[in-house]
Amino acid sequence: MAKLKDRIPMLQLIAYGFGGIIPIALFNIAGQLMGLIGNISLGLSALWLGVILIIPRLWDAISDPVVGHFSDNFRSKWGRRRPFLLVGGIAVAVSFVLMWWIPDGEWVHNLFPTESGFQWFQLGYILLWLLIFFTACTIFEIPHGALGMEMTTDSHERTKLFSAKSFLGNLFAMSTPWLFALANMEYFKGPGGNEADGMKYVSMMIAAILIPLSFWWFFTVREPGFKAAAKQKKTAFWSDIKHTFKNKTFLRLVIIIFTLSMGFNFVNLLGYYIPIFYIFEGDKVAASTLLGINGTVWAVTGLLAVFPLNWLSPKFGKRKTLLIAILLMCLAQLSKIVCYSQEHPYLVIIPTILLSTGMLFFFTLGSSMVGDICDEDDLKTGRRSEGSYYSIFWWFIKMGTALASFVAGLLIVFTQFDESQVTKVDAFQGTINEMQSKIESWNTDSQSLVDSPKELLEKTKVINAEALLEAEEYVKQLKNEIVKAKSEQVESNIINTDLNALTDGLSNTASIIQKLELSKQNLSTFNISTQGMSGLSKVVPITLEAGLLKAKITATLLLTHLESKSLENKNSEVHYKKLTQNITNIRNRLTDLKITEDLSSFNNELSDIKGNISELTQQAPKTLFMMRAVEIGLPLLLCFVSIFFTLRYSLTEKRCYEIKIALEKRNQTNLEHEDV
Repeated sequence: MAKLKDRIPMLQLIAYGFGGIIPIALFNIAGQLMGLIGNISLGLSALWLGVILIIPRLWDAISDPVVGHFSDNFRSKWGRRRPFLLVGGIAVAVSFVLMWWIPDGEWVHNLFPTESGFQWFQLGYILLWLLIFFTACTIFEIPHGALGMEMTTDSHERTKLFSAKSFLGNLFAMSTPWLFALANMEYFKGPGGNEADGMKYVSMMIAAILIPLSFWWFFTVREPGFKAAAKQKKTAFWSDIKHTFKNKTFLRLVIIIFTLSMGFNFVNLLGYYIPIFYIFEGDKVAASTLLGINGTVWAVTGLLAVFPLNWLSPKFGKRKTLLIAILLMCLAQLSKIVCYSQEHPYLVIIPTILLSTGMLFFFTLGSSMVGDICDEDDLKTGRRSEGSYYSIFWWFIKMGTALASFVAGLLIVFTQFDESQVTKVDAFQGTINEMQSKIESWNTDSQSLVDSPKELLEKTKVINAEALLEAEEYVKQLKNEIVKAKSEQVESNIINTDLNALTDGLSNTASIIQKLELSKQNLSTFNISTQGMSGLSKVVPITLEAGLLKAKITATLLLTHLESKSLENKNSEVHYKKLTQNITNIRNRLTDLKITEDLSSFNNELSDIKGNISELTQQAPKTLFMMRAVEIGLPLLLCFVSIFFTLRYSLTEKRCYEIKIALEKRNQTNLEHEDV
């Protein structure tokens, strides 16, 4: 039982704990969802996404120690840590929003002569804002973590403090797994959008929560050790870094943390692909529900795991409790051999519970153990360097995350995952959704305005004008695509097929524009009293023609892409033959489809076609097998490495108690000397 003077007041515990939102929730969202959405929604290379996700971690090698050292030596009337919480929290909120607003308008596409050039621009934009975002995380998290080590001198009270951080951070994290599901909702992404569009608006909701919290942390959290720290002599940056790396106990802990962090992030990164493309065979909407539920189970388990952790740690000691955590993680990985099941998809909850418990133990104990190391260092040297120690510790967690992202990107490429297939299917489905949205809107307006013919006429004019504008924009897009296809053309019948489809589409779109312009002229002289409302219903089918043509062209481009992949992957010939047959049938149905005034039959046909679209995102069986093997095996191997170093960790429970007693005696002696 901690002494009364070492206990942390409940309000301080809660306020500090909510700071876990940034490192536990947002930090992982940025790394995981940006890699996933960038790959399957924007069609960016998993390899290059892995590369740009590791670059901010290399930058962190500089920014983390600098912020840690600066916060150790910072002095202000508000303390040396609290100002960083306010500035860092606001910066995290703003940069988290901007990183998702990747420019993707037609005018941006037109700036780049090739598709690869546009993708490099997108990668550059993502990298810029990732650098800013993770720097903001550093400005907040390093002083926040260091502050947690200073708020009490009791080893287990410190574990309780970091447990509160894990508990309340996970409380917020209960909602974060649903971000992918929210981004998939039409309300956020729009009828023709995808997850990347949805995340633009979902991120703004997150910022609206985070900014007020930043002010709350600043005004509520206290620094009980600041008075003593203010008297401490300032130290040189390189002196602090060298001093930190000379601590062998700390280096052993860093290796343990680094390997476990890598394993954890392999699970998180590839863990999205397996439910989507293996368990649900490419149906992202169905998978997003499971991912949301599974994520909520993860977060709830993390909340509940705080309580056994605070019982086990004092009873068995931190080192043995850490070994229990690693064994739980091993068991979680082994259980996936059975629990990754297409027949029983919700079995994935079992390894989730085991892994969440183990990871909660590991992250909470890691931060608390750094505090114990700082106590030992204080006893030996007489100085407190929580900022420097915590910055190095946190950087290795980030490097484990980044290296996992990089290696995962390599492995996704190695397994021959086809992100272009997924993005082309998304584009095709988006076109179908847009047409159905227009039909639904017209049906609603024609029924609600049945007694207001003039209003319906004006509405019809707007629909025709919007369709004309969309067709003109599509002409620009087709011209741009034709230029790109010509510039990237090689001697291949498949690429020639794409070029022919785009060229024919340009000609047909020009004809549709002429129809829409004629319809515009007719509507300008339309007399509702003599021609009747039935005349307006003839206009709507014309406004859908460009969408139908776009769907046909997109289906053709998808077909040629799948034919190309079948030639490249002889081992998956049966898989690609099935997909090409499916898209051929769909394209033929679209070719035979006629738009009549009876939009209900046309809409039903579109719905039937849409029901078969998700099958087109299915990946090759070999790809899915390799993904599962890597996602299970690699983290398991890293767990074995961490067990080896945990058994050699020297700061036992007994040693921590001896250090605490020695520090209390020394500090009491110093106080007596000051009084004299």
